[in-house]
Amino acid sequence: MQTYIIRRLILMLPTLFGLSFLVFIMVRLMPGDIVALISGDYGSASEETRAAILKDFQLDANIPTQYARWLGQMVRLDLGSSLISSRPVGDELANRLPVTLELGILALIFNVSIGVPVGIISAVRQNSWADYVGRSVAIGFLAAPNFWIALILFALAGRYFHWAVPPTTYVPFTEDPIGNLKLMVVPALILGGAGSGGVMRFTRTAMLETLRQDYVRTARSKGLTERVVVLRHALRNALIPVVTILGLTIPNLVGGSVIIETVYSIPGMGRYYISAINQLDFPIIQVIALVSALVVVFANLAVDLAYSYLDPRIRYS
Repeated sequence: MQTYIIRRLILMLPTLFGLSFLVFIMVRLMPGDIVALISGDYGSASEETRAAILKDFQLDANIPTQYARWLGQMVRLDLGSSLISSRPVGDELANRLPVTLELGILALIFNVSIGVPVGIISAVRQNSWADYVGRSVAIGFLAAPNFWIALILFALAGRYFHWAVPPTTYVPFTEDPIGNLKLMVVPALILGGAGSGGVMRFTRTAMLETLRQDYVRTARSKGLTERVVVLRHALRNALIPVVTILGLTIPNLVGGSVIIETVYSIPGMGRYYISAINQLDFPIIQVIALVSALVVVFANLAVDLAYSYLDPRIRYS
């Protein structure tokens, strides 16, 4: 197992290297004048001023040289500073990354809490009213984008759903857990609920296939209750494809947090990312893209390791 994990970590490096270079190129192809944004002189800066700004911010070299410099900073864990505010990117991420992680973890909890139980009930009661309702809810979640649900709920919250009105300011969980959850629960529920439709359908399909296996029939013939058969014998094997879809859901949660944080004014990494894109703040965009890639890559590794826990026949070497 240790050899497999080390090999996977080594294989992550080319992926992260290629992604970082792609992002580095793409942000410099974005329309806009970064010199005008830095100086505040939109269209009126002289050539000498432009050259001085480019030199001060190390933007005067060609792209390969700029990338080599930035990559060297990343290796030294120097995340650089904002081109607009001059604030260290590392300090900003230290404050914002825990907020986004909290939102993502809560969303994942809601995703699993909604998708897996409803999928199990839909499979056990196949072709019943519970099955039809479960499938309809799954299709509804898959069809409705999370940002649309967020905007509709946010627009109607003040008039009809007073419990869904978020606080005006963000409160850290360590200072006021109740106040923090009042702000985070509804966005996390929207973000996690939107992806629970896929988990529902995968859980239902996997459970239906597992319940038809011979060992399940044997368990029933021994006189075991249906609850024991489903939860102890069938569920564990049925969770393998469900874990796969959960691994694919994590990038959606990372991307969805950008919109949800903007709608609900949550001071997380996603909102910081949107602000950086609007201001062409290259260092922030590059670092957040790299951090998001790290989260996705390590999530995929965790999914692969979960396979061996759920199915002892799966071994990595």
